[in-house]
Formats: sequence, C-alpha cells, structure tokens
Amino acid sequence: MDVKEAGSFSERRQRFRMTVNGIAQEVDAVPTARLSDLLRTEFKLTGTKISCGIGRCGACSVLLDGKLANACMTMAYQADGHSITTIEGLQKEELDICQTAFLEEGGFQCGYCTPGMTIALKALFQENPQPTDEDIEEGLAGNLCRCTGYGGIMRSACRIRKEVASGKRESLDFSRSYGKAPDIKN
Repeated sequence: MDVKEAGSFSERRQRFRMTVNGIAQEVDAVPTARLSDLLRTEFKLTGTKISCGIGRCGACSVLLDGKLANACMTMAYQADGHSITTIEGLQKEELDICQTAFLEEGGFQCGYCTPGMTIALKALFQENPQPTDEDIEEGLAGNLCRCTGYGGIMRSACRIRKEVASGKRESLDFSRSYGKAPDIKN
C-alpha cells in the first residue's frame, strides 16, 4: 500500500467512546482532535469555550474522570474510555451550587470565562470542601478573566464555602461528576 493512500496515523478517523455528562457517547474522529472541538461540534455542548487553545486561559475547563482538565489540551485518544463533565452536566433540576453562587454574587461580566471558572471551582471544592482564600486563588490560577478583576469570582467561591460549611445547601453533590465510561457494544 502506498503511504499516500494510507494517510498518516493522525489523519485516520477512529471510533472513540466516552461518557459525556453521564451519557455514553461514540464519536468518529482523528486521534488528535481536541476534546474542546469534539464537545462543541460533535456533541453540541457549547458551554466549553475555546479561547487561547494552548491551555493557558482555562475557558475550556472540564472534569475528566472528576479531575480538572483543559479540553483544548486533551486529545480524542486521551478522552477515550473516560468520563467528561462539562458546564452543561452540572445542572440537575436546579442550578448547581457553583452556578448559583456565580449568579448571586455577580461572579461574571461578559460570561466567556464563567463556564471554565465554575468547573474549576467545582473541582477545587470536590477536593477540599473548605479551602482557604489562598487555596481558592491557587485553584483558579489556570483560569483567566479579562473583565471582572476577580472580585466577583472570589465572592462566588466564598459563598460556596460558606454554604457548604453551614449545611445550607446539600454539600456539593458530586454525583454529576461522572466516573469511568461504561463499555459500549457495537
């Protein structure tokens, strides 16, 4: 077979299986397709934003098996067999505690960074339900906002911490941060 006919490894489409917001999904893509592009184009989940495209701004933040990840730096082959939670996956019947805090504390201005910031806070509070202000700043270090000056974002984080401590809201209910993807039969 001629090399030109075969195409390079990165150009051949393959089937990838993953769980996205609790739903088993299959997608045919090149292995080097970015998860952010798959989420937006194949799954029509546009809450995950694309800004820098090089993992520096956090606008594309998702939970990958419950851990914070930059979707623009995660390739299709790396997401294969894993669970992804996007901003759309946080909401059940009502807004998630992190989403509510952003709304009530004015944690956004233009809103472009808000999905990534919200996911980053979700990951932070999942690991540490009572983070210090310094922990919050460190947890958000990979997420940039050009509008707010971070005051509203910090107020949102402090609101989450306060509500978790008071028991006012049911902990952080991480049942929407889905585990490993199930096997999908052809």
